[in-house]
Amino acid sequence: MSLCIGLTLSPTWLNGDGWRKDDSKAEQLLSSDYYLELAKKAEASKLDFVFKPDSLFLNKEMINQSPGFSSLDPIVLLTSIVRETEKIGLVATMSTTFSEPFTVARQLQSLNWISKGRIGWNIVTSIEGSGNFGKSSMPSSKERYDRALEFTEVVRKLWESYPNESLTMDRESGQFANKDMISAIHHIGDFYKVEGPLNIPSYCSKSIPFFQAGASNVGRNFASLVADACFAATPDMESAIELRSDLQKRANEHGRKTEAIRVLPGMHFFLGETHEEATLLYKNAHTHLTTEQRLGSVKRILGVDLSHLPLQSKVTTDHIPEVFTNVRSKTHADLLRRIIVKEEPTLQELLLKPEVIGSAHWVIVGTAEEAVAEITKWFEHGALDGFIALPGGSVRSLNLFFEKVVPLLVEKGLFREEYTGSTLREHLNSNKSRGRHPLD
Repeated sequence: MSLCIGLTLSPTWLNGDGWRKDDSKAEQLLSSDYYLELAKKAEASKLDFVFKPDSLFLNKEMINQSPGFSSLDPIVLLTSIVRETEKIGLVATMSTTFSEPFTVARQLQSLNWISKGRIGWNIVTSIEGSGNFGKSSMPSSKERYDRALEFTEVVRKLWESYPNESLTMDRESGQFANKDMISAIHHIGDFYKVEGPLNIPSYCSKSIPFFQAGASNVGRNFASLVADACFAATPDMESAIELRSDLQKRANEHGRKTEAIRVLPGMHFFLGETHEEATLLYKNAHTHLTTEQRLGSVKRILGVDLSHLPLQSKVTTDHIPEVFTNVRSKTHADLLRRIIVKEEPTLQELLLKPEVIGSAHWVIVGTAEEAVAEITKWFEHGALDGFIALPGGSVRSLNLFFEKVVPLLVEKGLFREEYTGSTLREHLNSNKSRGRHPLD
């Protein structure tokens, strides 16, 4: 088995003050050329896919000092990349809370034709943005996932409603498509009523791969039912092993094979030619955050204000809710709660945690060789099937990933040297486990 590796197309290396550096090319962030260059580098390194995160709201506080999620629409952006690449997979983020199944099914299948089978769908239920779609508040997590389950069912039905096999294109008889193979879906459910069929045929008989990132109980259940791969925020190896084991167990309970779902933690890395250089890069990436901003981050994550505590006092479970009900992301809240339960850090220590100043991802600070050693350790302990590369700190850190980390993984036999297929499904199958994962 080889690793499955994707690269984010969100400029994580420009977060904080990174965009202010002379080599940031910040002026090009709303140009497709900027992302095309990244996609071409990823394809040259034979990565499985590039991935475009998305959100349907604007955080004005963040955009005041950093690019944040001010970005091009994923479908439009990936369409501009498709014609300039040949093998790299392209994963688009689309919301099941604020979209319609017919539109999503049609857009993804259209892009699948244009890319010749290289498209994937990152299914999100969204955590903010209700006011942009005529809703006074966000639906509950359970309702969002119930809707997502029906949404994905409808999308699959629509893709199957106009199968590729129906395209006879028989010039002699004059039949373009066999209408007897095309059928309405007549879907009537709790959230959607869709007639069908879709007005574009499926590119091939293989379905478009599904990606998902929920780590709450309801999110894990959804991922284990539908996802081919699961993005994960796992700050330590222990949490990654637990998540992967649990998703595999749930997938088996749903009648799926263990290897049907790949767990891909986000790997937020700060790379340097030396460990000291990388450490300084990581430190400088967060120096712009004041104590007040960090306390505000804790409040957004946990739903509690800890500003009254002295910096040297311990933060314990007495300071936080036992169950989170009104937080932006329950997944993020649960991750930070586990750290507080396990470590009982001082408030000052808590405010330095990546889960507070970042997005709760696995963080690697060091040289390329140190990064590869850490990736290998996680892989050998059954903590991952691959990862999403989230470069941090600088453009140089991004370039070191391509120039040194990927070649070292190839050298160790953990990653492909050449593509063996031309579709995203083939890429995913080429690194699927043949038997048991190391140490499973």
